[in-house]
Amino acid sequence: MKHTYHIHGMSCNGCKTHVEQTLSAVKGVEKVVVDLENAEALVEANGKVSLKTLQKAMEKDGGHYSIHKVGEHHFNEKKETNENGNGVFYCPMHCEGDKVYSESGDCPVCGMDLVEEVNSSTSSTQEYTCPMHPEVVENEPGDCPICGMDLVPKKVDISAEQKSYNKLLNKFKIAVAFTLPIFIIAMSDMIPNNPLLKVLSLKYWNWITFALSIPVVFYATWMFFERAYRSIKTWNLNMFTLIGIGAGFAWVFSVFAMVVPDFFPAQFKTDSGTVHVYFEAATVILTLVLFGQLLEARAHSKTNSAVKELLKLAPSKAIRVVDGVEEVIAIDKISKGDLLRVKPGDKIPVDGLISEGGSTVDESMITGEPVPVEKDEGDLVRSGTINGKRSFVMKAEKVGADTLLSQIIEMVNKASRSQAPIQKLADKISSYFVPVVVLISVITFVVWAVFGPDPAYVFALVNAIAVLIIACPCALGLATPMSVMVGVGKGAKSGVLIKNAEALERMDKIDTLIIDKTGTITEGKPSVEKIESQQGFDADKVLQYIVSLNQFSEHPLADATVKYGKDQQVELLKVNDFDSVTGKGVIGKIAGDSVALGNEKMMKEVNAVISKSLKDKVTAYQKKAKTVSYLSVGNKAVGFVVIADKIKETSKKAIRELQDLGISVIMLTGDNHDTAKAVALELELKDFKADMLPQGKLAEVERLQVKGRKIAVAGDGINDAPALAKSDVGIAMGTGTDVAIESASITLVKGDLQGIVKAYKLSRNVMNNIKQNLFFALIYNTVGIPIAAGVLYPFFGMLLSPMIAALAMSFSSVSVIANALRLRTKRID
Repeated sequence: MKHTYHIHGMSCNGCKTHVEQTLSAVKGVEKVVVDLENAEALVEANGKVSLKTLQKAMEKDGGHYSIHKVGEHHFNEKKETNENGNGVFYCPMHCEGDKVYSESGDCPVCGMDLVEEVNSSTSSTQEYTCPMHPEVVENEPGDCPICGMDLVPKKVDISAEQKSYNKLLNKFKIAVAFTLPIFIIAMSDMIPNNPLLKVLSLKYWNWITFALSIPVVFYATWMFFERAYRSIKTWNLNMFTLIGIGAGFAWVFSVFAMVVPDFFPAQFKTDSGTVHVYFEAATVILTLVLFGQLLEARAHSKTNSAVKELLKLAPSKAIRVVDGVEEVIAIDKISKGDLLRVKPGDKIPVDGLISEGGSTVDESMITGEPVPVEKDEGDLVRSGTINGKRSFVMKAEKVGADTLLSQIIEMVNKASRSQAPIQKLADKISSYFVPVVVLISVITFVVWAVFGPDPAYVFALVNAIAVLIIACPCALGLATPMSVMVGVGKGAKSGVLIKNAEALERMDKIDTLIIDKTGTITEGKPSVEKIESQQGFDADKVLQYIVSLNQFSEHPLADATVKYGKDQQVELLKVNDFDSVTGKGVIGKIAGDSVALGNEKMMKEVNAVISKSLKDKVTAYQKKAKTVSYLSVGNKAVGFVVIADKIKETSKKAIRELQDLGISVIMLTGDNHDTAKAVALELELKDFKADMLPQGKLAEVERLQVKGRKIAVAGDGINDAPALAKSDVGIAMGTGTDVAIESASITLVKGDLQGIVKAYKLSRNVMNNIKQNLFFALIYNTVGIPIAAGVLYPFFGMLLSPMIAALAMSFSSVSVIANALRLRTKRID
């Protein structure tokens, strides 16, 4: 029997081999083939091997990987809301790829606090109650109908992220409260005629600092030692390994020295006979590391702020219309097909189509454009956008997780969890870094113990601990994830949705952009470009006749003229004897005149004469691949309407910007050569190909990739999907088909080429930011380790205290966080 399973948590070939070995060891399993790229395993067994048996084997192996059937949800993925907050939790270091957890806690690999995803669900409606009359429950704030008191929130939903931050903050306060007096006692020795020694001898002050250190070590920062132990046990060495060994050894050494001072030689002792203790070094180091963790927890909250701001725009209630009666309901009670009333200034509750009325809608929260958009009957409106000054009724089409807002949140969450290829460099450095640092620390101790001045062992201990602390690769692990999370949030706010971190890195290397014409360069729908009339016949009259006649036609081109007429506020005339002639046009009678609208064949059918000047104008437009319909009144052609797929206003500017950035732009279209040439000339595009079928577009991408070009493809239709999937970076127009969007790694909400400029600038900013972060992370280690080891001592008599080393280590993390957050202020438009 053969079954295919999804495997979560794999990130390299080592993981692949490990999973194959683990599953192959299960009784009954004959063969296992793991596909790393698709995260799947083909398991062949000689009998029935249950999924539960395979899951147990994975759990016994340490729980780093998980298995479930293809098509089923992973047991750690998106479980129901729990007491720790909404959403799911993942490691910010991506130790297990995209694996997520249902509860907050520590990463089982690196020990970092798990970070909470922003939950796109809008089902938790806030309720308000009276503090004096709890039976009063309302959906919005106001006054109690019984006593008049202000209503207060019935429950305050605190995210797990905030809970984690609050917990760390409380521990940090305790750590500071006990560490500060330890530090003061230790530093008092630098004051001439130390006043504290006049109160108690040094022996008793050592015991006081020991007592004060216990809450710091065994409560406030105990999690660091747990993480260090776990890292050594699983041999996933990380920054907590160094912290645990360094601070732990300093504290244990100090306790031992205090209890049995006679065990140590004289060079370890002070003038009063006590041994040098390092409670202040251990507690200050641990408190500084805790401070760094606190800053990181705060920073992770800020990286998701753009998405959280979008979520705040989603309303908690809506007005449903049932048989003409309006009722206020919670947002999670809306079903597909419901009619909803949206009043002036209200937020639109779900995605849907306007069925009655119209208004202007502020869509800046998803498109980034501040100008409100005019919406009429049949137009699409989206959840979270804000209605203007008129009321309308809409039909709910997409609700809950299907709305665009929810999809944006989901894409941002996935992208934030994904790992950019450049992060593998940081991961590789970290894997070798920790054992090398431990070795350097041991060598430092030996060298100082053998060649150092008296007390040699004290110098050896202090410098060995300093090496362990300053080398902590915390900032190295943060360098990529921080930039990716901030960049993805920035993109979402600007209408650029990034599916994964790899797309950001690849976009930065793009040198060729292939674009479709219809729906990408152009609007993708016919629109009236021009109305012209024969001399002696009013152009407004021509328009009025065309619109009046077309109001009864079902042809798409007729819809374009009718929409244009409404925009121009044309008064419709009564039409009699209307008829549609297939392949030619339409005829009818208006105010007693026989009127016809259509191509040249229609003009011949109604015996209408076309003047040479009128025909010359029409021919000129047709050479530009425009669709032209003549209008005849009686037996004379009096004017014509030019209909075209209008080029988007932003296309020309965006193409020029991309070319200025060094990107070659190529247009591939399924339209005929004349149409393609006309568009290319207008946009000043040198490279284009017409009559391209989907397989032709795919072949062109492959041909250019063989030449070593890095290709981005932008499109909006099903015919673009193969090329989008094959390209290095697929860019889908948000106005396009679901197939195109699924095939792409970047989606532009607004659906114009200016979004590609934004995506390219965003990727360039993010990659530069990551490189800067890696520099900040490595420069402290590169410079700090030799100084901590004492290379400056023979020349300048300078040593690096473990406390200063801890401060420098924390500062490297702060530098990385601050630099990543700078991305939020970068302009990409």
